[in-house]
Amino acid sequence: MNSGPFLLVDAGNSRIKWSLVTAAGEWLHGGAFDHADTPDWSELALPVGAWVSNVAGDRMGARIDEMIEAQWPTLAVHRVRAQASQLGVSNSYTVAASLGSDRWCGMIGAHAAYPGENLLIATLGTATTLEALRADGTFTGGLIAPGWQLMMQSLGSHTAQLPTLLPATARRAIEASAGIFAIDTPTALSSGCLLAQAGLIERAWHDLGFQWKADVRLILGGGAADVVAGVLKAPHTRHDSLVLEGLALIARDAATLPSL
Repeated sequence: MNSGPFLLVDAGNSRIKWSLVTAAGEWLHGGAFDHADTPDWSELALPVGAWVSNVAGDRMGARIDEMIEAQWPTLAVHRVRAQASQLGVSNSYTVAASLGSDRWCGMIGAHAAYPGENLLIATLGTATTLEALRADGTFTGGLIAPGWQLMMQSLGSHTAQLPTLLPATARRAIEASAGIFAIDTPTALSSGCLLAQAGLIERAWHDLGFQWKADVRLILGGGAADVVAGVLKAPHTRHDSLVLEGLALIARDAATLPSL
């Protein structure tokens, strides 16, 4: 087995997270940056390879390649894609590879973090995604909806009299509200979109437990998780690094292969 460290890159629609992790699972460095920014990797040790989950498109993928090549010109870059089965997780998607790599890595990370438990993984980013993962590692399906900010932006863009709210403005409006029903438009908009997020998650969690006739752990993560958690009535566990943890497991498994 090649010794690490591994460079892990999780490129989402809004931000890019990265970590440097040893083969033994020690997290050495990490950070996040916006799509237009460039990380400072100049002080990092030479990785044995880079493992990338990219759902931000080909242009962002090419830019990540350029960043890595600028720092380590000969470093092997492994682009992670969903498989039919990997590391104890099996994929029930009709076309396995069409599942987003971030969702796939997140499920691998969650299955390892909560072994033997039925899971509903809710990731609240640009999109809100839900994954139903059985205790035996079977991914039975999921849901995708606009995220909280995207919902608010859509209303602002497609209605003549509604504002386009930024998350900070929306949070302030919600914090100042005395109850669920608002008496001003910004609060009505932000709270309505927020409760739509919570309602989707709660409905999915209740229905999944009823369908499986078993307890289901609800895991919450992503950039809007804090604000949604504030109104969520279902018990939940916060975990914000499942994609990177899944990437670390994939990298460590790949490092045992003779080709590496």
